[in-house]
Order: sequence, then C-alpha cells, then structure tokens
Amino acid sequence: MADLLPHSHALTFCGVLSESRRIINAHSRHFLALSVFFLLPLSFSLIIYPTLHSALCRPDSISFYASRFLQSDPPRTRPDPDGDSPVFFILPLVYALLGFLVHLFAVTAISYSTFHGFYGRPVKLVSSFKSLLFSFLPMISTFLVSKLVLFSIAFLFSLLWLSALKGLELAGIEVDYDSNYFYAVAIVSAALVGAVMLWLQVTWVLAPVTVVVESRWGFGPLMRSANLVKGMKGVALSLLLFFNLAIWFLVGSCATILLHVGVARGSWGWAVILQVVISAGLATVLMLQGIAATVVLFMYCKAFHGELPFEIAEEFAGDYVSLPFDEKKLPYVVYVT
Repeated sequence: MADLLPHSHALTFCGVLSESRRIINAHSRHFLALSVFFLLPLSFSLIIYPTLHSALCRPDSISFYASRFLQSDPPRTRPDPDGDSPVFFILPLVYALLGFLVHLFAVTAISYSTFHGFYGRPVKLVSSFKSLLFSFLPMISTFLVSKLVLFSIAFLFSLLWLSALKGLELAGIEVDYDSNYFYAVAIVSAALVGAVMLWLQVTWVLAPVTVVVESRWGFGPLMRSANLVKGMKGVALSLLLFFNLAIWFLVGSCATILLHVGVARGSWGWAVILQVVISAGLATVLMLQGIAATVVLFMYCKAFHGELPFEIAEEFAGDYVSLPFDEKKLPYVVYVT
C-alpha cells in the first residue's frame, strides 16, 4: 500500500485538526492521562479562580453578586476591595506562577508525545515526563526572550506616544484629552500595536514545539518558527484564533456565571456545579487539541519547506522510499510493503 505524507489538501486548518485528532485517538489513554495530570486542573483553576479570589480578598462581594443574580435585595453599593490585605497581592502572583508552570509542563509533555505519535512511534508516560527535565530551562529561556521582545515593543511605542504628546505641548499646540479625535487616534494606535503583537504571536507559534523537538532555546526557537511558518501563516492564525477564542469564551463565561451566583444554594448550586464540570472538560479537550494541532502544524510546515521527507527517509530508510517529482509540489513519501 502507499501512504502519501502529507497530502497537499491536508495543509489547511481542517487538515491540521484532522491529523491531530487522529494522533490523539490513536493514543487516547496516553493523552487522557496527560490531560488529567495537567490540563484538567488548569481548566478548573481558570474557572474557579475569580470566585476564590473574591471569597478570600473580598468576602462581601460574593453575597453582593449572589443577591443581584437571584434578584433579592442587593446592597446599594458594591463593597470596596480590601487593597491592604496581603492575600490581595500574593494570591494572584502564586496562582499566575503555578498556572504558568502547569501550562508549560502540559505543552512540553503533550508536544513530545504528539511528535512521536506523528511518526507512529510508541508513546509512554515515563518518556513524556522525562521530556520535562530536558525542556524546562529551554522553555523558560525562550518564554523570557519572547516576552522581553514584546515588552520592548510596547515600551518603545509608549515612549514614542509620550514624546509626540510632549512635542505638541512644546510646539504650543494644546491637546484636548477629552476630544473624540484624541480617542480615535489612541484607539487606532492601540489597534496597530495589537496587530503587531498578534503578528509576532503567529510568527512564533511554533517556538514551543521547536524547543521540545529540536532542543533549541532563547532566540533560536523564535527564529526557527519564523522561518517555518512562512507560507502557512493563514493556517497558523486560524489555529491561534480558534483555540484561544474558544477556550477563553468557554472559561470566561462559566467563571462569570460562577462569580455572580456566589453562595446560591439548591437547584442553582447543582446547575452551577454541572456547568463547571462540563466547561472544564470541554476546555481540557480544546487545550489538548490545540497543543497537538500546533505540533502537527510544525510537521506540516517542515513538509511544506521540504524537510519532512528527508527526516522520514533517514529514520525509516529500510521501509520508505522517497520519490522526487515537481519542485513546486510537496514531496511524496511512499511506504513499500
């Protein structure tokens, strides 16, 4: 039999999703275990954190939200947060750190398993957990470098914005900060910066996979991702927007309802618990699918640039034969039985 890898029509958003779903289904127990270890706790924490934070830092706000949601007699004013409480500052920092680490572990382990599953290799939990040891520091360094670049861009833009305002004042031009014109310029400028940030996120979407698969770190994965994603940015943008918007809409809506219900009891309590469980489960599935799809996109980008067939030929030299043809098309790798 002959197996074409990948088909030209597979280098699309739907093709990437289909291949990632195939890999997950082929190793369903393995990915279920990784999801239970990392993604499910992360999903639950994202949903319940706003309520937990309000309960610990602003206990009266829970009753306020509950009374409004249940249409009882709410307080006339919303209680002010206790900004002097140490928990008000410590809890978000601790939660952000733990959430970042859990997400980093999930991306590393699932990327490692998806990469090996793509080649049809056996995947084991022990090997996936071992990959955390080798990729932890490179992932941290790559993350810090990327955030440093983003921060530098935001800082330079802010500096230019303030310099422009100062220059207008020195020139004797009065700036009306309450005018619609000023608001319009501010919105357009913010949208421009947002577009630049989004473009960088699309360009670097393959950086985490590069760290795990190719053992790069720092600027290396960012540059490698920028080169690989050329010609596939449309697919990368679609994946990035689809999974991020779907996850944050699902988590955000459930967290908002949970926060507003607060201390509701009876049928409301059971309804909220059921919604939290369902939302956390769906968010876990979306996170798993998103990470796996990014790895598949990485492999398809390598195939698009002509790198993947040579790797397959080297690994399975006795089983595969590479058949060259038109340079403008993707190489075919044919399995020989």
